Amino acid sequence: MAFQSTPSAAHFRLSAFAGVWEGEEHVAASAWTNEGKASAALSGEALFGGFFLEQRYRQMRDGAVSFEARNVFGFDGSDQAYKLYQFDSVGFAPPSPASGEWNGNELVLTKTSPRGRQRTAFTFENEDCYRMGVSFSPAGSDTWQEVVSGIYRRAALTSSNLS
Repeated sequence: MAFQSTPSAAHFRLSAFAGVWEGEEHVAASAWTNEGKASAALSGEALFGGFFLEQRYRQMRDGAVSFEARNVFGFDGSDQAYKLYQFDSVGFAPPSPASGEWNGNELVLTKTSPRGRQRTAFTFENEDCYRMGVSFSPAGSDTWQEVVSGIYRRAALTSSNLS
């Protein structure tokens, strides 16, 4: 395989996540938290000329930060799949990235760990709005449980964040 010095169209497809986003979420009851509503602030920035996209995620519940994550998205030409490495405030080191593909306007990524399988689906309604749903299937189970779902809108720029 020849060295590729410029990102492909597949890499640039991840730029859909670039920018500043605000969201409202429903958090399902789980072993990690109680059910409830949350708000989220996200920002996405292309890295290394567009080969990767870093997303910073902060969830707020009851006026306090309840969860934070750094997500690094990429496209792996060797298996033609999108990858997502997530590092978060729960502290589990990812043994491997989530992997998946776009189907129309939806990117679905699945990862497996000793705890089970996690599926994350991002569905773009348009360039300024997308939905995310995360579900989890514990190790040894075929049942999927909702973890969190949300709708995210591109944040309106104001004069205060232009400078």
